[in-house]
Amino acid sequence: MGKAMSNNPSDNQTTITGGQALVEALVANGTSLAFGVPGESYLAALDALHDTQDNLQFITCRHEAGAANMAEAHGKLTGQPGICFVTRGPGATHATIGLHTAFQDSTPMIMLIGQVASDQVEREAFQEIDYRRFLSEVTKWTAEINDASRIAEYVGRAFRVATSGRPGPVALALPEDMLTDLCPPQKSVPYTPAKAHPGAQDMAQLQTLLENAERPMVMLGGSGWDTASAANAQTFIENNDLPVCVSFRCQDRFDNRHKNYVGDMGIGANPALIRRMQDADVLLVLGPRLGEMTTGGYTRLTVPVPEQTLIHVHQGAEELGRVYQPALAINAAPTTLAPLLAGLKLTPNGDWNTLTKEARAEYLDWITPVSNPGPVQLSELYAHMREALPANTIICNGAGNYAAWLHRFYQYRQFGTQLAPTSGAMGYGVPAAVAAKIARPESPVIAFAGDGCFMMSVMELATAARYNANVVFLVFNNSMLGTIRMHQEREYPERVSGTDLTNPDFVTLAQSFGALGLRVENTEEFAPALDRALAAGTPALIEIIVDPEAISPTATLSDLKK
Repeated sequence: MGKAMSNNPSDNQTTITGGQALVEALVANGTSLAFGVPGESYLAALDALHDTQDNLQFITCRHEAGAANMAEAHGKLTGQPGICFVTRGPGATHATIGLHTAFQDSTPMIMLIGQVASDQVEREAFQEIDYRRFLSEVTKWTAEINDASRIAEYVGRAFRVATSGRPGPVALALPEDMLTDLCPPQKSVPYTPAKAHPGAQDMAQLQTLLENAERPMVMLGGSGWDTASAANAQTFIENNDLPVCVSFRCQDRFDNRHKNYVGDMGIGANPALIRRMQDADVLLVLGPRLGEMTTGGYTRLTVPVPEQTLIHVHQGAEELGRVYQPALAINAAPTTLAPLLAGLKLTPNGDWNTLTKEARAEYLDWITPVSNPGPVQLSELYAHMREALPANTIICNGAGNYAAWLHRFYQYRQFGTQLAPTSGAMGYGVPAAVAAKIARPESPVIAFAGDGCFMMSVMELATAARYNANVVFLVFNNSMLGTIRMHQEREYPERVSGTDLTNPDFVTLAQSFGALGLRVENTEEFAPALDRALAAGTPALIEIIVDPEAISPTATLSDLKK
């Protein structure tokens, strides 16, 4: 059996293991980084990874959920499928959260799952699961490779399915004996995603509808963007002086400091922005699915036919008209439509310039710091960060009320600097930040987490320390699950149940991982703490003590009880 790794089946190898064939196919499709938690079910693949460490680095994570979230974040950041290895049964079930996030966020991702040996199938063998049934709701495609000679075929298809149309996750189950079987070397042609392109008639209708608009608005979002398409969209907006907003957790699709940017249509969106969208006569939606968070539970726009003339552009044809029936549906990716928009000069049918200036003024008023109970003024922290952090800083967060301040008061200036789950998954920010720092070591990376969110993935501080991923972790500690407490106090006032938390000493905890640990108890302490953390040369954690009354930028806990 030949052991030298090669992507050229014409080399002198006569047979290789299934594990080698798997790794060769990954490398042939451009994979240079994989995340995972080792398991005995895929030892042959781990053995093959040993021989290709210079080409494909394996990042050992401390929990499968962390590994899956890192792979999802890598896919979101790079546009190439994030790769995750997990073992059978418990490993795969732990990792399912990453698949769900990738599915809802339309992120390309491939999960490779160890599986019981072929001769043990359907016996409920140790940790056995039929992944084709189990994962059908959270993947675009799930398959099991039972013949080692077909590995390159399956892997090639996985890359293409994950990146074509509406991107998303794919899972491949790998029977243990298949990975040790011998097979001939296999050819792989590097994948190219299949992307939908707009036709000339699409562009002509789009132009006609926009030129008839008195009060147009553009919304950017969704996946499938790159730096060039974001720049092309900005050129289109500038050339035609249009107001532009972004969908939930897609704030890096447009420079927030640009004069045409008017805000984000997410949870707790600016009421003035919501009114402007509802008052628009033509709404160009480029990329988003128009999901529940962006539409405020499908109430900001009328279902199924909006009051506005809706032009909906999306990568997946199946998404067009799924909830909202557009006047013009265009099946196209941001990367294929935005270059055509960049060259489009419209003839306005109204005073678009004044419309944009007014909406921009409302946005600037919305991000002006507001006061909250307690000695730490949260919006002041973000006002400082948006001035002090460089434009290439990557911002990562999970879910919780702490993120409301981030989304409202921080400003994103470059594409590819926001990693946040539109699926609303807690525990995402920490592993996402570790993955981002490994992929982009030259960029500052900040992870934002509430105390509840942080403790769901705290073990990945060990991964950050092992791989010198010098992330700055900001932990907003109010000793409770803030989002649930907010709903609880509003719906069942004075009947607290299950939402109080007991926390460790976060500073000491960080230090135990070899990280810098700092605590901030008032606003003035934050700026020097952030400077120290960014210059630490190690991972750093800043615990920020938040008054429990500061439940959101627009309400206190006492307000909700009333």
